[in-house]
Amino acid sequence: MKKYNIVKVLLITILVMVLLTWIFPAAYYSSELVDQGRLQMGLSELFNYPLTAVSYFGHIAVFILLIGGFYGILYKIPAYRVFLDKVVKKFEGKEKVFLAIVTVLLSLGVSFAGLHIAYFLFIPLIISLILLMGYDKIVAAMTVVGSVAVGFIGLTYSTTINSVLLSTLALKNDYQIGVRFVLLLVGIVLLLFNIYMYIKLNGNKLIKKEVKEAKVEIDNKVVEVKKETTKTVKTTTKSSSKSKAATKSTKGKSTSKSKSKNKAALKDGDIIVVKESVVKNDDNDSYLLPSRVGSQHKVWPFTLFFTLMFVLLVLAFINWNEGGFGIKLFDDVTKSVTEFKLFKFAIFGKLFGTTNAFGTWNVMDLFVPMALVILLLSIIYKVKFDDICDGFVAGVKKAAGPSLVIILLYTVLVITTYHPFQTTLYKAFLDISKTHLNIITTMIVTLLAAIFNVDALYSFQALLPYYVSVVTKVDNYALTGIIAQSMYGFALLFAPTSFILMSVLAYLKVSYCEWLKAVWKLLLELFVTLLVVFIILALI
Repeated sequence: MKKYNIVKVLLITILVMVLLTWIFPAAYYSSELVDQGRLQMGLSELFNYPLTAVSYFGHIAVFILLIGGFYGILYKIPAYRVFLDKVVKKFEGKEKVFLAIVTVLLSLGVSFAGLHIAYFLFIPLIISLILLMGYDKIVAAMTVVGSVAVGFIGLTYSTTINSVLLSTLALKNDYQIGVRFVLLLVGIVLLLFNIYMYIKLNGNKLIKKEVKEAKVEIDNKVVEVKKETTKTVKTTTKSSSKSKAATKSTKGKSTSKSKSKNKAALKDGDIIVVKESVVKNDDNDSYLLPSRVGSQHKVWPFTLFFTLMFVLLVLAFINWNEGGFGIKLFDDVTKSVTEFKLFKFAIFGKLFGTTNAFGTWNVMDLFVPMALVILLLSIIYKVKFDDICDGFVAGVKKAAGPSLVIILLYTVLVITTYHPFQTTLYKAFLDISKTHLNIITTMIVTLLAAIFNVDALYSFQALLPYYVSVVTKVDNYALTGIIAQSMYGFALLFAPTSFILMSVLAYLKVSYCEWLKAVWKLLLELFVTLLVVFIILALI
């Protein structure tokens, strides 16, 4: 089933990694290359390593589950769908502009602040908006996954990502900054071009007016309704007398004609859900969209809180002080607040506990802001506690797939770390050029490191210390750094170990092969572009 396609791909990837531990001898670099012989992985490790992955990286999987619960509660608030509809209406006729804005913001966030994991907080929102604008799941995936990948290709000031790269290659944070900005810009342009071409080839947003029959389920009864799709993808539903009777029987409420200003949570039987995808129709996409509502609700709380959360992410994850911009303001403010005493009692320090200053946050620091936002929204919209619990559980269930994907991905990292056969492969390629930089071999080994190690920090750590022991010409290290970060970003677009790709595809229930068919042209264009840039840099 397509639902489990990504899990199957990851299980096959894990088995391939196991096989490689039997084929290649292991080695690691610590001042010198240490040959460990063959460290074959056995059956016991196959079951134990996922638990090791949970112990080291389980907080990321928990973060994904909490995001699922967060949106599960939002789905219980009718005003959330109204908020989405208003955003869609705001960009009516300018949907491609919206895609461009999202692409630029996501790419810049990764490039400047390393928001590649923190951005998971906004991915369900972005995907819902793109689908409601009439685009299919491939467009949504290309926008999200492509933006994060481009952010890595054009990585600039995010020291949380490239700290190992900078220290190992003895580079400053602003090395070749102009070239890296150019790569970021070119990556954004190529990505948007391919998204627009996909839309043009697979279905246009502006379609002819037509009336379609749709089937919806109300109280376990299938009801025929009509869906009118206009040039602006405005949809209306007209129920038959049977559907009206069914709607009245569900707690006496009608969503299409309701004038009630009730702010309570949605009930499962209250809403007629109508599919709205234009590029490709898929009857199994309803879980990606909150139900349509007919009554009016104020949406300013959503606008305010989502804006504040985005600003918080940017401020919290940019490295302001050491290794970054040398700005100590946030460190000083955090220290003053946590040490402030009222009647000789550090009230804020005790109340908030351990608080990291902006610039040093990780995803676990987002748990409290997420809880506060959902609590305030629940109070504002008068959501009952039982509905909060039901929504949270339903959302966690939806996020279980992506969360499992994260654990499987980091299981791959555990395998390649405990059985470092990869170093043997790096040695084979680097021995070709020895002390001088070879663009092709450097591209190959950095790409392999990206595929084997899942996380950028581990990718750089696994390769670069040994790399500098072989390629000793220091003048080439700036180009090496650009190749390493660019090839990692490139791998995020296709590698079965790409955290952003596999988790998003699992959430969207898009098959891995379907994705590759959609992006192969983008991959080819990016590869050729990067190769040309690397050659030019090597010649000047």
